Amino acid sequence: MKKIILFFFLFVTFFFPSSTLALSLSCRSCVLMDSDSGRVLYEKDANTPRLIASITKIMTAILAIESGRLEETVTVGEEVLTMYGSNIYIELGEKMKLLDMVYGLMLRSGNDAAIVIATFIGGTEEKFVEMMNQKAKEIGMKNTIFQNAHGLDEVTQNKSTAYDMALLSSYASHNETYMKIVGTKKYSVQSDKKSYLWNNRNKLLTSYPYATGGKTGYTPSAGRTLVTNASHNGLHLTAVTLNDGNEYISHKTMYDYGFENYQNYLILDQKKFKIDEAYYPDKVYIKENFTYPLTETEKENVQVLVKLTKLEKYRDGEEVGIVQVKLAGEEIFQEKVYVKVKPKKKNFWQKVWSWFFD
Repeated sequence: MKKIILFFFLFVTFFFPSSTLALSLSCRSCVLMDSDSGRVLYEKDANTPRLIASITKIMTAILAIESGRLEETVTVGEEVLTMYGSNIYIELGEKMKLLDMVYGLMLRSGNDAAIVIATFIGGTEEKFVEMMNQKAKEIGMKNTIFQNAHGLDEVTQNKSTAYDMALLSSYASHNETYMKIVGTKKYSVQSDKKSYLWNNRNKLLTSYPYATGGKTGYTPSAGRTLVTNASHNGLHLTAVTLNDGNEYISHKTMYDYGFENYQNYLILDQKKFKIDEAYYPDKVYIKENFTYPLTETEKENVQVLVKLTKLEKYRDGEEVGIVQVKLAGEEIFQEKVYVKVKPKKKNFWQKVWSWFFD
């Protein structure tokens, strides 16, 4: 088996990573990430674990949404009696649809909603916390440990990093229900006992034109934490700040930097992917497009490399190689290459046979 290597150099120049630029931010830790590719556009002490307070509730919300039980009615149990701080003030025995309770969780940061949701989904908060940590591993949050569903840190503590929380926010941003909830500015609901009207505590939704959602957080030990989302000109970004007294200014500054300096480029287009390779007279193809945020300078550094493997025999749809995308020599994406076998023309007798038996 012999490999044939095809090089496609799009551009070759030098550049300095824009994420190393210094922005004047007050956060102890922060990250600006492209939610589609996971590329970090800016970071400051992004991998130091810190207390995260109520941005914990992003994980609580996404597990509730993914449970498939949003239309079920939740009965508030005695677990609610242990909660304090920021609450939506649901009562023992009160009945409310899970979807409505998630709105209270995210818009008003209800600690009582968090503990009730955790008990409803997990059976106990302890079991739900296990689910939270398992989900964190699946997402790739390597420096995160959840010990409760709400973010209060006097008894148990949740710690994560700005980078890990950006991964979580990026993951959640691809869920339409989640984005609808966190992007809602005002929500009213009627339980079996009383009426509620909640205004979203995320001030960025009303002060920044491209903001699409997010979650606030605060405890005296954690300081102010904030996770937000914003979209503009095809870029979908998420920003995270931990322990920041001017969190909204920091988020606006990072978003302005991202939207002014980056734009999405379609680097691999499955519809236009074509290789002139005599060994495979049949069409080779890829299954996915690939877009990536780049600065004006960086787009001159993109390199696409296709490696095909010579197979003496192959079937329709078989993998025959890979295509790599590199930025300044470092791989940023890899996609499999497949072959599509052209159907052979039938002779006269084969056509006659197919008329009667196919």
